[in-house]
Order: sequence, then structure tokens, then C-alpha cells
Amino acid sequence: MVIKTAEFVKSSGKWQECPEPDMPEYAFIGRSNVGKSSLINAMMKRKDLAKTSQTPGKTQLINHFLVNDEWYLTDLPGYGYARVSKSMRRDFEKLITNYILNRRNLVNLFVLIDVRHTPQKIDIEFIEWCGENSVPFSIVFTKADKLKPNAAAQNVSDYKQELLKTWEGLPEIYTTSAEKQTGTEEILAFIEKTNRFLSQNKVRFT
Repeated sequence: MVIKTAEFVKSSGKWQECPEPDMPEYAFIGRSNVGKSSLINAMMKRKDLAKTSQTPGKTQLINHFLVNDEWYLTDLPGYGYARVSKSMRRDFEKLITNYILNRRNLVNLFVLIDVRHTPQKIDIEFIEWCGENSVPFSIVFTKADKLKPNAAAQNVSDYKQELLKTWEGLPEIYTTSAEKQTGTEEILAFIEKTNRFLSQNKVRFT
């Protein structure tokens, strides 16, 4: 996919405030400091489209970007904040849950996981929640450049084995590095293929 335009549309504090659900939408989510903003910028070939920060929990709203005037890319607040109050954490969880379950043009949720770590309970639980609620999703491992290839591949394999304890099959899985621009084209190719399918079958969301 060639990215011709990528524009910030709006930030929303409630799912009801999101843009009209009239185009396919692809959302990105992960734990704090997983490298979500960096990956989005790498995909869009922009340095500052999504705001990056060294402070976990920077993204606190639902941020929409319009890509090629054809589809929405959505940057969601992370789950599992360690440095915010319990009440704020509950607010984030409610915002995320309501968006995912009610946004009818959400075509796919990309769940980002830091490949440097062995399987984390919070990631496994979130993926299980997606399955229980029939949320279409893919798994995106980030920061592959921070590990030697064999170590990264081992951690991906460990996650697969952990998930296959309860899953019959696994969704699409991508391994990426925002710094080295690897894996981004594969994600964009998936989005392009899905958009083409939706267009050919005249799928409407409103």
C-alpha cells in the first residue's frame, strides 16, 4: 500500500464522539510503552503523526487518523498502566472496552506485544478477552531490533505455544521494528487486501 495522505482527524474521550463510522477502521492497542506510536509513524512514513513519549500512558484518548481518504487508523489508550490511579485505570478500561465492542466499522484490532518479553499474563488475558467477545484481531510483535533474531523468534514461539493451550488456531501474527521499518508493509498489505474485499462485497457500516 502506498500512503498518499495520513491526517489527524480528532481525539475522543468517549466512543460515541468518534468520527462517523462510514469507512473501514483499524485500531492499534497494547500495553504502555510497547512502541505503538512509533510503529504507527513508521507505517505512515511520518515522524510525528502519532505522538511518542517516554512516559507510559501518554495516549489517554481515542485518536483517529484518516489514511488515503479511504480508511481510519485508530490509536487507542494502552491497557495495564502501572503509573496511574486505579480510578483512571478503570476509566481507560471502560473507554477501550466500549469502543471495541460498539464501534461497528472496526474491521480489525492490532494487539501490540513487546517481543523482548516472555509471555505476559496481561497480554494473554487481553487476547483471551478478544476471543471471548468475537473481536477480530491480529498480533503484532514490536521492537524486534532490540533482540537478536533467534531470541525474538523464540519469544514469538513461546507466545504461540502459550496461546495454543486454549486456542485451536492463531490469528495473523507480525513481527515488526519501527526503527528498521520491518513488518510495516506486511500490515499495510493486510489492510489493503481487507479493504479490497470489503469494497468488492459492497460492505457498508452505516
